[in-house]
Amino acid sequence: MKLHLALALTSLLTQSVQGFVQLPVKPLPVQSRSNPLSVLQDPESVTSKAKLAKIEELKTRSSNLLAPLQDEMKTSEISVNKDAMQILKYHGSYMQTDREKKGKPKDYQFMLRLKQPAGLLPPDLFILLDDLSRDYGQGDLRATTRQCFQLHGVMKGDLKTVVSSIMNIGSSTVGACGDVSRNVMTTPAPFKTPEYEAAREWSKVFGHLFRPMTSAFSEIWLDGEKAASVETWGAEVGEKFNVDAVMKHDTGRGVILPHPVEPLYGDRYLPRKFKIGVTVEGDNSLDIYTNDIGCVTVMNSDKTELLGFNVMVGGGMGRTHNKENTFARAADHLGFVPKDDMMELMKCILATQRDHGNRDVRANARMKYLVHTLGIQNFKKLVESYFGKEIQPWKEQKAFKYADWMGWWEQGDGNMFLGVHVDNGRVKDEGDFRLKSALRAITDKYMRPMIMSPTQSIIISDVAPADVAGIDAILTEHGIKPIEQVDPLARLSMACPALPLCGLAQTEAERRMPSYIERVRSILTSLDIDEEEIMMRMTGCPNGCARPYMAELAFVGDGMDTYQIWLGGSPVLTRTAWPFMAKMKDKDLEATLTPILSMYKEQRHEFEAFGDFTHRVGEAKIKEHCQGKVPGLK
Repeated sequence: MKLHLALALTSLLTQSVQGFVQLPVKPLPVQSRSNPLSVLQDPESVTSKAKLAKIEELKTRSSNLLAPLQDEMKTSEISVNKDAMQILKYHGSYMQTDREKKGKPKDYQFMLRLKQPAGLLPPDLFILLDDLSRDYGQGDLRATTRQCFQLHGVMKGDLKTVVSSIMNIGSSTVGACGDVSRNVMTTPAPFKTPEYEAAREWSKVFGHLFRPMTSAFSEIWLDGEKAASVETWGAEVGEKFNVDAVMKHDTGRGVILPHPVEPLYGDRYLPRKFKIGVTVEGDNSLDIYTNDIGCVTVMNSDKTELLGFNVMVGGGMGRTHNKENTFARAADHLGFVPKDDMMELMKCILATQRDHGNRDVRANARMKYLVHTLGIQNFKKLVESYFGKEIQPWKEQKAFKYADWMGWWEQGDGNMFLGVHVDNGRVKDEGDFRLKSALRAITDKYMRPMIMSPTQSIIISDVAPADVAGIDAILTEHGIKPIEQVDPLARLSMACPALPLCGLAQTEAERRMPSYIERVRSILTSLDIDEEEIMMRMTGCPNGCARPYMAELAFVGDGMDTYQIWLGGSPVLTRTAWPFMAKMKDKDLEATLTPILSMYKEQRHEFEAFGDFTHRVGEAKIKEHCQGKVPGLK
């Protein structure tokens, strides 16, 4: 990085922004910057070698994600120790217990999350996951909000079998969790047009570009051998885009680290998780503004050739209750980047967060806090110091719209695709509802690829028109409703798994959301506004896995059977909501929402969505209207 940039940022970085305090900065000569964080630190603290945060120490001594997990996996214990549990996340797994089972010993089990860039799910992979969930898991699969599957209930003794099976079929769990680039999302619509194909392809490029390079994964799960099949997405884009060479290309501007294993991540990887999304102009089916980096394709005038990307930075959902210096944030527009520079620009943004993200306070470690503290223009200058050139202005594009791509659609190549709604992502067989068996029957018969949706549903793609009736028949036989019979409130909703397995959950989410959909529908019916469609989301804690802070109406768990209520998110997912109240009791849902929805009915503009109404009217007027009507409102 250039010394002039450090000088330019000095005055800004001495300020305290919403409690995010930076030390006075005394820029060091470039040659003395052995610690890449020094531009944002007091040099005296650098000289004294202040003690690293515990998680940073652990990453440093893990031998690039090998220790102590390798030894812990060899023990006869049904669990791993705390340090190994942290390293295991980078391998795609969380250790969990059923919090509803009392007594000791605890029933330790493991959740395994796949990495599926662009949400791609080949038929052979689904068949494998179906078998693994039956033989080694709890019998179901969970579609996440980042276009991948999770398997729950895997025992420690079976982890190696499950992980190695996934790796050997050409998939992976590597980097599905941990302080690295997570699963790269894209619009799930499999249209065969140049812009949609570009979004899918570049999602795979970014997933391959930012994969951890350590051999720890093969050493632990494959006994040091190579996987029988290379990762599918890597095989598709690796050579075509020369990804490995671009990854290691060193411009001499501090992007590449002098590290023998991880040229982009080093020993300490990133300060926190790092999320990337890619979409096309106008399609916000993936919550593009919630990502650390969001990329929007920019095509030539006749939409036949990709020119580059509009890039946004600094989005993120996670926050902590009662800590005002943590907050949800929608991304800012950074600018336009030609496609030939795109991989290098992405490396530069990652390096900016790697070197300057807050590694001391983990709650403030996401890149959104760095963008917020610096401001988008100074963040841009910081990225440009790595990039070596100016980032071009953002190119105007048409407004975003939201679509879930459910139901039958023409792909554009003569084939069809079908969006199958999945309530809260749980693919299971329960009574007459047998979604898991239906998807297996369809896959066994037609062997069609599937795509995971960013809203926890599934798309079956490349369906010949002659097979449409057969697929519909299988779904009907297994108790799956056609999309026209699914309540729009359910289609628009999302909930995280929460209890009983998530260790962070403060209350219910997935298991409670269906009843909230019914109760809200009842309120709308009683007010004679049953035609309204409101995007609702629920999480069991404030971490935001189901992206609640973008919804028109959100329930965020803040205690057992209590929720924060958030209002004012956009129905097209372009702004964050605001907190209306805390500690709403489950039993008070109707008493809380009826006054707000009555106000909406009486004062809305024509065709005004609920989220747009609450955003326009604002907190003060809505609270004034609800005083004395809503229990516990302050």
